[in-house]
Amino acid sequence: MSRFQLLTGLLLLALLPSETGCLFHTRVVEMRTSTAPLEKATKQALLDRINTEAAKIKTLNATVNIATSVGGEKKGKVTEYEEIRGYILVRKPDMLRMIGLFPIVRNKAFDMVSDGSEFKLSIPARSKFYIGHNDVVRPSASPLENLRPQVIYNALLLPEIDPRNDIAVLENSTEIIYDAKNKKNLEQPDYVIDIIHRTGDDWYLARKVIFNRTNLVPHQQIIYDQQGRIATEATYQVYQDYNGVSFPNVIQINRPQEEYSIRLTVEKLAINEPLRDDQFALQQPPGSQLINLDQPNQTASSNHAPPAPEVNANPPKK
Repeated sequence: MSRFQLLTGLLLLALLPSETGCLFHTRVVEMRTSTAPLEKATKQALLDRINTEAAKIKTLNATVNIATSVGGEKKGKVTEYEEIRGYILVRKPDMLRMIGLFPIVRNKAFDMVSDGSEFKLSIPARSKFYIGHNDVVRPSASPLENLRPQVIYNALLLPEIDPRNDIAVLENSTEIIYDAKNKKNLEQPDYVIDIIHRTGDDWYLARKVIFNRTNLVPHQQIIYDQQGRIATEATYQVYQDYNGVSFPNVIQINRPQEEYSIRLTVEKLAINEPLRDDQFALQQPPGSQLINLDQPNQTASSNHAPPAPEVNANPPKK
């Protein structure tokens, strides 16, 4: 026996329990991983699901409840606005119209439309009509003034993955879920499809699609800007079958940079009904002030009628 083996044996003997006490103790490790049964899928199967479901949707005509909040760590407070009724029209590849109504009286709180490149927004109570590009050219200090219809469009639908300009990578990851039975947070495995997109000669991480492993349904989409920052976090809950199309009834849209969030709860939905061009036409109301958000110093009005008093289109909860 070598000197090393002898010393090792003596050390192990010293660590064994003796009549005088114990030099170690055992502790129980709390279960922190979900025991829910998990489904398995390949990367190709997940990509096929994204593309197949995306291809099924040509138009949407939805009646929704819209809940909005503004604020967060930067502002040091969060303001939640009263939920309002709204309508959303979508026609691929780029068209979207969204209308919000005041509670009770059901007058228009706002009306906005986008063709994928430019947008228009009418706020009748303020007698103002905004126009501008879908990309924010001149950020406003007011978070909701930075809202563009394209944000809603991109969060509503999971786009197809284009093999010419997209590279998809499968990631086996985990997420934190709340176990209502045991009233604690647990880790649960999930699948993440990372989508790297090409713009010109450059590639960047464009978005992540996160699949729940218990049912292989996409329940979150994270969209990045070209600087690698999170632009939009969208979560999808309560999926329902609409004539063979699976669509979520609750969509939460968070914009961490601007610190605002929008929750859409679907009350009624029609998929793939014909939508006309005039349903996406929005004209400036007579007497309203025209404001170009790309050139905020240049404003005009259709006539010299005084604007309506400034009021919140969606008042905060009391």
